[in-house]
Amino acid sequence: MSDQVTGTADATITSQTPPADGSQAEAGPKPHVLPGGYLWGTGRRKSAVARVRIRPGQGAFLINKREIDDYFREDRDRKAVVAPLEATGNMGKFDVWVSIQGGGFTGQAGAIVLGVARALRAYDVAYEATLRDGGYLTRDSREKERKKYGQRGARRRFQFSKR
Repeated sequence: MSDQVTGTADATITSQTPPADGSQAEAGPKPHVLPGGYLWGTGRRKSAVARVRIRPGQGAFLINKREIDDYFREDRDRKAVVAPLEATGNMGKFDVWVSIQGGGFTGQAGAIVLGVARALRAYDVAYEATLRDGGYLTRDSREKERKKYGQRGARRRFQFSKR
């Protein structure tokens, strides 16, 4: 007895209506834009958490309602924060608002970099390859090691005395 399975392909037919203006529909997922045209990205580094909002605009960059030059004193931190925008060729094309809490300046800069990169990826998925190659979408998971009991620090021990 030979069992033959005659399979029918389940074809789901969806009606695709062209746009009213006659233009072709865009391929790929559309970005999830919040009311006001904002896109969000969250970044974390050490104990710093950055909530980043971007919107196409004139290139304003505010961190906790302060200009980037007023917030970060070190030039390396200012350059690191805008690096994802420069890598994707969007310097001056987006307004960026950042709300950041916790950590020090270096940790905050790293958190903002990740948040800006995630928001740019939400804006256009085509930027993901550029951002990932630059290392902007990788979260740096290093944290401070805890102090152990019986020691002076995380790794430092008390001086040993033989006599």
